[in-house]
Amino acid sequence: MTTRARAYVTVTWPEANARRLARQHLSGPVPGLSPAEAVGAMLGTHAQVLSAAELSVGLRGAGLTRADVRTALWTDDAARRTLVKTFGPRGTVHLLPAADLPLWTGALSAVPTGPNPFPKDARMTPEQVEEVVAAIGEALTGAELTVDELSEEVVARTGPWAGDLVMPGFQEMWPRWRQVLHLAGHRGVLAYAPNRGRRATYTNAGYTPLPGPEAQAELVKRYLYAYGPATPAHFARWLAAPKRWAEGLFASLAGAGSGSGSGSGSGSGAIEEVAFEDAGPAWVVAGDTDFPAGPVRGVRLLPYFDAFAIASQPRERLFPGRAFERALAGGQAGNYPVLLVDGTVAGVWHQRRSGKRITVTVEPLEPLPAGRLRELEDEVERVGAIMEGRAELTVGAVSVGAHA
Repeated sequence: MTTRARAYVTVTWPEANARRLARQHLSGPVPGLSPAEAVGAMLGTHAQVLSAAELSVGLRGAGLTRADVRTALWTDDAARRTLVKTFGPRGTVHLLPAADLPLWTGALSAVPTGPNPFPKDARMTPEQVEEVVAAIGEALTGAELTVDELSEEVVARTGPWAGDLVMPGFQEMWPRWRQVLHLAGHRGVLAYAPNRGRRATYTNAGYTPLPGPEAQAELVKRYLYAYGPATPAHFARWLAAPKRWAEGLFASLAGAGSGSGSGSGSGSGAIEEVAFEDAGPAWVVAGDTDFPAGPVRGVRLLPYFDAFAIASQPRERLFPGRAFERALAGGQAGNYPVLLVDGTVAGVWHQRRSGKRITVTVEPLEPLPAGRLRELEDEVERVGAIMEGRAELTVGAVSVGAHA
């Protein structure tokens, strides 16, 4: 990658986007990249839909398949698992590198929470929250339990109040204690274990969180390395954290005082300000001011909730014009798999699987010339290989037949 350095840095959107794509390993698949390395580069892979997570990871590495992801996540030797499925940024289910769990749990468990979103009658006191988290950790130590089995253990260790059916779930009511399930993950005492049939199970992750200020400082630097230049507001949105807290944390790391919530000035000078096009002042890791000189080229297919589409800001630059209306749900990224052309969202796509056959239907916002269609065929072929199937492409009603 050709780069250039400048004494006073003004970063354009094309430069920022090109560097993000390269650091996300989306400029081209990387030979020898492991699943854990791919997930680490993304800063976590959204895994509410596990097949989409497998594709996100596979697209980053040359020759990676969903089987490689599953082996890294569920290998029989727990000590050799390099990926963990747990609750990550925004309290949503993610794949995270096992080696980074102390960092993630230290950072996430120290993020301040906003107003309690639950009805008054459903809430727990701070003391009850701590009691439930401790009960979850105890119950899951050396065990793999379904959510119903875990519920019985939590209620037995705390009291009937924890089992009150006050939480709206999927067409049913859940027990009170489940409102802190994600918090138990952030504290490092809960992670997903291999399914028992079709039922998810949980176990104690067994990771001791790093001290909060240290972990959060490192997380900011990793975030800026992957997605910078970025503002505190961008970081807060990615993490689902209070904006003022993020501003204080960035100020501390920049050396502008302890701010309003970082709790530590030990990272002073760790980040530096740049001018970032329409976004105004933004931040990068100190000294990390080299950007690609050339434009982004190529066609890529990103699945549901791919980290690049979610974290890249300003969102209106990645989703320009009609893409903002077609590929976002009320401004929220991830609800649609997207087509990237030269690093910009240029359409959506979906797939239908029947056995080994995978039909990939792409809906570009503008007609694709012959050269782009050939690139798209190659990308569909990669999707088929990663998902261990035979993929064929349709664009509208026209079949242009790519095979894996």
